[in-house]
Amino acid sequence: MTVKNRIAIVTGGAMGNGKGITEVLASQGASVAIFDKSDILQDTVKEFQDMGYDVCGFRTDITDRKNIDESVAAVVEKYGRIDILINNAGVMKNLPFLETGEDNLDFHININIKGPWNVSQSVIPHMIKNNYGRIVTIASVTGGFVDDGGDMSYSLTKSALIGFGRCLAMEFIEYGITSNIICPGYCNTPMVAKEAAEEKPDNPDDFLKDLANSLPIGRLGKPQDIGFLASYLASDEASFITGQTVVIDGGCTLPETNLDY
Repeated sequence: MTVKNRIAIVTGGAMGNGKGITEVLASQGASVAIFDKSDILQDTVKEFQDMGYDVCGFRTDITDRKNIDESVAAVVEKYGRIDILINNAGVMKNLPFLETGEDNLDFHININIKGPWNVSQSVIPHMIKNNYGRIVTIASVTGGFVDDGGDMSYSLTKSALIGFGRCLAMEFIEYGITSNIICPGYCNTPMVAKEAAEEKPDNPDDFLKDLANSLPIGRLGKPQDIGFLASYLASDEASFITGQTVVIDGGCTLPETNLDY
C-alpha cells in the first residue's frame, strides 16, 4: 500500500485503535502527527520514535477549533502539506436512555461529531490546495448495524458519522479527495477494557473472554487490524473508493439469531 512519504494526521492516536492506525501508517513509511489531549501522548510518540518511525504529537482538544487550527498549521509548517486525515478520536459513556441527560448527549456530540467536523474543516483546505486527500472516519458497528440497550448517545453520534463521511465524499471528490468510513466491532482497546470493568468488575478478563468467544471469528479485533484497513483506504491504491462504509468486526454482525443450536 502506497502511503510512503505521505503526511497523515490521526486524531486520538495515543491509544487504542488510533495507536494501531498510527503504527501501521508509520511502519509503511508515512509521517504521522497525532492529535490527542491524553497525558500519554508524549509517551506514545517516544515509543514510535524509538522504533524509528516519523511520528510527532500535538496536544489537541478536538472540541476547540482554535486549538485545532494551531495544530494543523504546525503540521503544515513542519511537513509542508497534509495528505491523510484519520478522524478516529471518540468517547463512550453508556447510560439507560431515560437516565441520559443533556450533559451526556452533549459530551458525545461535541467529541464524536463536532470533533471530526472541526478537524475536517481545518484540514480540507490544505488538501484542496494540493488536489489530493484521503479522509477516513472511524464510526462503529454500533448504531448503523447493531445496538445494545444503554448505547443511545454513542450509537446516535457514531451512526451520524456515516452520513458525515459520505457527504464529504460527494462535496470534495472534484479536488482529488476521497472520504470513507470504517465501522469497527469489538477490539482490544482501553474503551472495551473499561466496559469490561463496568460490566464485570470482579473479573473483567472473563467478560473479555466471553466477548471474544461470542464473535464468529473467536477473538477480539486488534488495533492493528483497523490500522491495516485505514492504511489501505488512505493509500494511492484506494483512489477509486469513496463514500463507502466498511465493516470490520470479526463477523459480529453476521448471525441472524443468538440461538445456540
